[in-house]
Amino acid sequence: MIDRLLVLRRILTDAAADAVPDRLAEALAKEFGLVRTELFLVDYRLAALVPVFGDNPRTHPGDPAWRCFDHQSVVNENSVTFLPVSARGERIGVLACEPAPAEPEVAAELLEVAVALAHELRAAEDGTDRYQAAARMRRLTLAAEMQWGLLPARSRVRPAFGLAGQLEPSYAVRGDSFDWADQDGRLSLSVLNGMGEGVSAALLTSLATFALRNARRAGIPLADQAALADQAIYAEHRGAAHVSALLLELDLTTGEVLVVDAGSPRLLLLRGGEVREQKLDKDFPLGMFDETDYQVQSFRLEPGDRLMLASDGVYAAVTTTGRYGDVALARFVRRTRSLAPLQAVRSLLGDLRTFVGDADLEDDAVVVCLDYHGM
Repeated sequence: MIDRLLVLRRILTDAAADAVPDRLAEALAKEFGLVRTELFLVDYRLAALVPVFGDNPRTHPGDPAWRCFDHQSVVNENSVTFLPVSARGERIGVLACEPAPAEPEVAAELLEVAVALAHELRAAEDGTDRYQAAARMRRLTLAAEMQWGLLPARSRVRPAFGLAGQLEPSYAVRGDSFDWADQDGRLSLSVLNGMGEGVSAALLTSLATFALRNARRAGIPLADQAALADQAIYAEHRGAAHVSALLLELDLTTGEVLVVDAGSPRLLLLRGGEVREQKLDKDFPLGMFDETDYQVQSFRLEPGDRLMLASDGVYAAVTTTGRYGDVALARFVRRTRSLAPLQAVRSLLGDLRTFVGDADLEDDAVVVCLDYHGM
């Protein structure tokens, strides 16, 4: 007898890019006797779980689908089992199956199916617009389309670290972005803020991101990565436009962090319940002047430390009642200690939205959370 998990994996692999959920639902009905399957994708704002087959997004935090997403664990309620759809810590959504399995062995099989589904969705998304379109509660601006297309995964969980980032306003973000990559025991991380509005800001940040990636992938040291990106932006704009940037490189074995601070993002360290700003000497933003000499600084993380990187769109946000400010930022970072990185950035930006109320953010906001576990 052929293992039914193997059958399911083959069906997922062989499915057309836009038909992965459909073929899965058919296979689950045949192999597991399920009467209903639904795939929920998390929206760009991390505020809704949007069904692929249905038309009723889940937006209430206490909903079982959200409990499954937030805690990354199986939730059973009203004869339905909800399973996290995640790949390497990137939270894509939730798979709902009815009826909930009575046997633990079957539940374990369905959990493996959900993981396989996550990997196939990521492999399939380059060949179809279905999943990116389905995850939208409204249309993205052109600048936001460019920025989201530029990003790596929104979250990552590995034995040595946990990492997550989020942009706001999610459907209209302009110049703020982040980027990361881990290889050979080192994690590279950057937070970028391109000046300007709309598409011009998105184009500027894209240029900076690709210049940094090009240098990083060539094995060039951190200071020279910043210098090459600086030269690329200056050559294009002759000092009329620049990008504020914070570049980090973490040695996952030793905890040593190399940093180039070329602008506005704040770097907060949460250690043992205490929050402090990691003070750094600032260099000029990328592209402001010709051939800026960038300096590498360093500090060391201990296992259990949390770094929170926030752009000026967070701490400088203002309303008629005042400024969000560094004190509120530090206080909220402390409150996130028990939350996973993606929940932490989601909660912090939710607090910022509550602060501004009905007003629009005057500037983009980006938050990145990094937990260091050590190796």
